[in-house]
Amino acid sequence: MGSLSVFSHYDADDIYDFIWDPHHYSEWKQVTTSLTIDPENQNVYQVPSIVMSSTPKNATNLDLWWNSPDENTKYYVYLQFAEIEKLQTNQTRLLSITRNGKPFQEPFPLLYLATSTVSMTEALTGAALHNSSISHDGNSTLPPILNAFEIYTVIEFLQEETNQQDVDFIQNIKNTYGVKRNWQGDPCAPQEYLWEGLHCSYNGYEPPRIISFNLSSTGLTGEIPPSFSNLTMLQILKLEKNNLTGPVPVGLIQKSNDGSLTLSLCENQNLNVLLHCEKEKKKDSILVPVATSVVGILILLTIVAAVIWWRFKSKETMQFLVIPLLVPSTDVTADLPPIIQHGPMEPSQRQFTYSEVLKITNNCERIVGRGGFGSVYHGYIGDTQVAVKMLSQSSVQGYQEFHSEVNLLMRVHHRNLTSLVGYCTDGTNTGLIYEYMSNGNLHEHLSDKLIAEKETTLKRNFNNTLNNLKVHVKAYREINTRPHDNRSNILSWADRLRIAIDAAHGQRVEIFIVPL
Repeated sequence: MGSLSVFSHYDADDIYDFIWDPHHYSEWKQVTTSLTIDPENQNVYQVPSIVMSSTPKNATNLDLWWNSPDENTKYYVYLQFAEIEKLQTNQTRLLSITRNGKPFQEPFPLLYLATSTVSMTEALTGAALHNSSISHDGNSTLPPILNAFEIYTVIEFLQEETNQQDVDFIQNIKNTYGVKRNWQGDPCAPQEYLWEGLHCSYNGYEPPRIISFNLSSTGLTGEIPPSFSNLTMLQILKLEKNNLTGPVPVGLIQKSNDGSLTLSLCENQNLNVLLHCEKEKKKDSILVPVATSVVGILILLTIVAAVIWWRFKSKETMQFLVIPLLVPSTDVTADLPPIIQHGPMEPSQRQFTYSEVLKITNNCERIVGRGGFGSVYHGYIGDTQVAVKMLSQSSVQGYQEFHSEVNLLMRVHHRNLTSLVGYCTDGTNTGLIYEYMSNGNLHEHLSDKLIAEKETTLKRNFNNTLNNLKVHVKAYREINTRPHDNRSNILSWADRLRIAIDAAHGQRVEIFIVPL
């Protein structure tokens, strides 16, 4: 009371974590002390010294009044006193206490800088308005004081206390791991104050039992105690993402294997939990493909609808481009010999070391191209020509894009896409190894710079359309190229028509991905 106006929060010295609210009235005169009250903590209630360091002293009587919601509510009152003034030999302070108008405590003196507690062994009940009054005895020369008071309401719990075996176990876990949570009182009762990380079973008037225990990501260290097996009703135990060490108790493994316990122990680097993690990953491996399949089907349906709409809207345009060119009864592509006779090379999809890459490229001797990813080198694997694209340290594409390209190309098989032979991830050296296409890529063959003869307006517009195709295409197989004035090979009009027809089929690359 008194100067407690500066103290309305948790105090580090309060072992009960109480919040002490100040009570001060303008007509009161305050007296305070900077000395420690009850320095040896002889008082069993251990009220913080700062709470006891002030009091009003000029009142004739100090009265406490409070209302009760009904006559059956029970209250217990604790009054805390300490003499904080050094009394002279001719000064005395004797206090008397009444409750609800009836004498409760005979006159008693106070000890200097020592806490004295007056408590009630019987609850106050049976009235709508309650009162406790502190007054000075007739022989006292000083007015009464009151340093602090506590009033408790009795709450009747319909639930039993938590099973004692479960309580003993969780208290041991709390002390062993130093768990810093709101773990105070009974673990399961009352239900609205259940300890964080716990779930309990409630069955009428039987003691609650702990059925779920979650201490994930709480910084636990050390070994898992075998006593976890003593929680006979435990159904779920989550200890993942900690720093646990040592073996997993046999009892927990047995319960996990027979299905009576869901055990989560992953991401404890020094804990032997490989089998358990694999089980958890299997669950994910079922859910993820199902979700992916559903999304894939929706995307495919959307694409099909878009293609149908596009073909319907551009039907007249397609007829103008295709029909006049297909008038001859003979197949214009039937007698076009393939440019590459040996067919596509099957990718081994193997990983190469950097020393192997240097051997393949003869120490990166011949550069056949450059790009945002890095330089491309010519090389041999046995008698097979390959192109090796090495990631530059200053590449804007980056390591993440490299992995994405590897994962895609190792699964795609399409006749117009360059085959992936392998890859290299050796320290800071990263690269992709492709099938080498000696005739160049489609863009080179469609380039206007290679066309010597003057084209008609229709042919030029058609070529421009092909140049804008945004696909990663290798030298188109089965292209009939003809030399022109000793310059690079130029596609014939029939070749260009074949490419256009093939591209117009509109199939997406994803259709050719091989499922893993």
